[in-house]
Amino acid sequence: MNIHIVKSGETAASIAEQYGVPNFVVVTLNNLEEIPTLVEGQALLILEPTQTHTVSANETIYSIAQEYGISTNALFRNNPILNGSTTLYPGQTLVISFERDVSREIDVNGYAYPYVNMSVLEGILPYSTYLTPFTYGITEQGGLVYLDDEELIEKAYSYGVLPLMHLSTLTESGGFSNELASTVLNNPEIQERLIEEVVYNMQAKDYRGLDIDFEFVYPEDSLLYGEFIGKLRSRLNPLGFEVIAALAPKTSDTQRGLLYEGHNYQAVGDNANAVLLMTYEWGYTYGPPLAVAPIRNVRQVVDYALSRIPAEKIFLGIPNYGYDWTLPYVKGESRARLISNVEAIKIAARNGVAIQFDEVSQSPWFRYTDDSGKEHEVWFEDVRSIMQKFNLVNEKGLRGVGYWNYMRAFQQNFSLLNYMFNVRQ
Repeated sequence: MNIHIVKSGETAASIAEQYGVPNFVVVTLNNLEEIPTLVEGQALLILEPTQTHTVSANETIYSIAQEYGISTNALFRNNPILNGSTTLYPGQTLVISFERDVSREIDVNGYAYPYVNMSVLEGILPYSTYLTPFTYGITEQGGLVYLDDEELIEKAYSYGVLPLMHLSTLTESGGFSNELASTVLNNPEIQERLIEEVVYNMQAKDYRGLDIDFEFVYPEDSLLYGEFIGKLRSRLNPLGFEVIAALAPKTSDTQRGLLYEGHNYQAVGDNANAVLLMTYEWGYTYGPPLAVAPIRNVRQVVDYALSRIPAEKIFLGIPNYGYDWTLPYVKGESRARLISNVEAIKIAARNGVAIQFDEVSQSPWFRYTDDSGKEHEVWFEDVRSIMQKFNLVNEKGLRGVGYWNYMRAFQQNFSLLNYMFNVRQ
């Protein structure tokens, strides 16, 4: 495996020749179908195929997988060009296996809204253990605000992926309600009604676990939140359902701020089957230009979490997005634009600027000037920043990773995942 940093004048073909790999491999592993002009400073994932197959007439994904003794998902993982589709044509070259350096098996979860581009999702699901449709809300009486999730559940099962029900206090306005959380956590009758609704819905929809996300919980409700998760677990575990809880990215018991104080790591960790560390959003929509998930900060959260929660319970949060800020940043006024990691490269290509890499945060970034003369700063993720996070998962023996989210293509990330880990399915 190599990570190649593009120099001025290089092409996908010249880089493929340099490493002795097929050109289509370089193109598909790095979403270069969408970025025909490479960008100076761009990081590319280079993997060497160890076995290939030329498709003959009447062969199918299933017959080829059977011939080589691998799963159809393995064939999809090794061939992003298929994008999870079973369509083949005679003469097509498929990769049966890549070089790999697998250290261990992990669980992989990702979130998706019902309006996700299904073509994008189909390309990602072969790399997944779980899919979590986002999100079921809660009424003040303990009922559910239902989600149009049937298509996502069906799609997950078609790839052997287990769907998890997502429960949150997110309101229609897009914010998390601490008042609604407090109502639920302080009223046993409402809790019981909500738990009954959750159990019924999970069984009716064939969900296989629950992912709970109450954010901005009042500090005085933090222990009650842990107890509520414990009640859910005591009801759901005997039915074969796990309970996973999201945690704000804390670094100490005494960290101030409403986002953090309501999440007691010890209480949540003791009561849940697993937790997701939301290790992203240091750079965020309303804040100044920063890396979304700087590795130093991510490591601090993981180290604190491990002092309260066993490693085998922890999913590390991975951001599948970046931000584009218009400069100068003005506190209270500026708003960054959410972009995909592939779109970040496209922006750099369109504007003819080189990509930089910040060694402290281990994150790529660049600046450009738009057509109206305004300066912008962009921070995003690439194979280098993702590798740092995967290395941390290995170093600390964490259970796996959880992506926010599966709404955007980011192939070099998933191909690196396949290179470093076996995904439990």
